Amino acid sequence: MANVETQEMQPGARSGGGQLERRGESELLSDDGKTTIADSVVAKIAGVATREIPGVHDMGTGTSRVFGALKERLPVGSDQPSASRGVSVEVGERQAAIDLDVVTDYGVSIVDVSQAIRRNVVQRVEGMTGLEVTEVNIAVDDVWLGEEEEPRVQ
Repeated sequence: MANVETQEMQPGARSGGGQLERRGESELLSDDGKTTIADSVVAKIAGVATREIPGVHDMGTGTSRVFGALKERLPVGSDQPSASRGVSVEVGERQAAIDLDVVTDYGVSIVDVSQAIRRNVVQRVEGMTGLEVTEVNIAVDDVWLGEEEEPRVQ
């Protein structure tokens, strides 16, 4: 992942007059208070934005998908996948870099799906957090062929 910028204050921002400045880990400072955006929030936004794209079958590496499937089958577990599974983020003061592990459907253009993922993730994260997304790295971990996940023994 690229290093994200860690300057103390956004150029041109002033602390007076109600204008916002960003300090620390995505902190938005104003005369009225401050807002801090956690890394996990950025990861969830990126995960949901990725899953919105047609052609994305699942997210995460093989190991994380297996553990996720087990968790979903437990009576106390959720039947929904974790929003941040397959997502890692590095959040700086004004910028974020995002790494995604995805599984695509067989037959889709991986290039087109990847470009659509990047556009949607950047739009959602920047729109919801105000952070500049410097990069979205995508690792296509697998291709889903449409067969069942677990082989049946007869």
